[in-house]
Amino acid sequence: MQINSLDLPGRPEDTRVVVAMSGGVDSSVVAGILKREGYDVVGMTLQLYDHGAATHRTGSCCAGRDIDDARRVAETLGIPHYVLNYEERFRKAVIDTFAQSYVAGETPIPCVSCNQTVKFADLLTTAQELGAAALATGHYIRSRQNGAHRALYRPVDSDRDQSYFLFATTQEQVDYLRFPLGGMPKPQVRAIAEEMGLVVADKADSQDICFVPQGKYADIIAKLQPAAVTPGDIVHIDGRTLGRHEGILRYTVGQRRGIGVSAGEPLYVVHLDAERARVIVGPREALETRKVFLRDVNWLGDGLLDAIPADGLELFAKVRSTRPPRPVILHHRDGATWVELSEGESGIAPGQACVLYAGEENDARVLGGGFIERSERGREAEAMLSKLAGIPAE
Repeated sequence: MQINSLDLPGRPEDTRVVVAMSGGVDSSVVAGILKREGYDVVGMTLQLYDHGAATHRTGSCCAGRDIDDARRVAETLGIPHYVLNYEERFRKAVIDTFAQSYVAGETPIPCVSCNQTVKFADLLTTAQELGAAALATGHYIRSRQNGAHRALYRPVDSDRDQSYFLFATTQEQVDYLRFPLGGMPKPQVRAIAEEMGLVVADKADSQDICFVPQGKYADIIAKLQPAAVTPGDIVHIDGRTLGRHEGILRYTVGQRRGIGVSAGEPLYVVHLDAERARVIVGPREALETRKVFLRDVNWLGDGLLDAIPADGLELFAKVRSTRPPRPVILHHRDGATWVELSEGESGIAPGQACVLYAGEENDARVLGGGFIERSERGREAEAMLSKLAGIPAE
């Protein structure tokens, strides 16, 4: 019989729950709520990177100051707290992969990699070894029972929707994870933190790329992957060479400002030719995308991905974390998965995610998604890029 708030069998006082405590307000409130409800709460914080540069930085995550904040919150709540050193694992699985993606001309999402390889894999295993019935986090997403398994849904607070970063969560992980904040708006969470007397009540939210001090990701990549700072040409999509750049890592598809050249018209980064170290620029219309091809697809929908109708499945998708879900048609055939964008999008970059939903409303179910391997633009832009690919670099 399910009698506690986390949909777990047994009384809260007989139920151990591990809370992933990053040192921020969200995970701290999760620990506080569950402790108040009577659960046997164990707090765990991951030390993920060399925190020397981040110790005094506001809005970091899983580093020196944040670990101290998590420890102080645990003391206030009266729960045990442990720090797990996952620096080596994090460096290999997240930071190195992040740098390699930029070398390949992609725009990676390290938060997804972290969830895949560290938080929802290594930490989850540790929680199970401690006899915990669930691992709870401060992510803004909802989960609830759906037949024999649990399913993920967008949160109440659409401004804090983190489903985009959790599309790669496996079904086994979804069944074990709990997200107590999915039904709350952020102001309510901060009010609870204040009510509980937590020192992090007014703490700034953590930034997306937690291991990059002052947001200077180019410095990190240049140190790990010197090839990413190889100079090259800035080339117009029509074939004209407009100037030089100091490394493709300083550019991303869709970028307009800071390109470093002028051509009498607004220019955008249209494509990054990593093999030839070329930055391809062009007008905004050259960014218009109607189809994206996906890799490493994780399907959380009912039934099998192979069972999708031959003419596709009408769904909704996000190709950016900050955009609302838009109508798409999902296709899967002969091992390939792609999405047709009914309304078109611009500035879609390889390495980003395409996350699939059953609807566009706040309560829409998350059906999984994949990483964008490549995109297909309009016929004219595709023809120009194809022609440009046959022109040797100068």
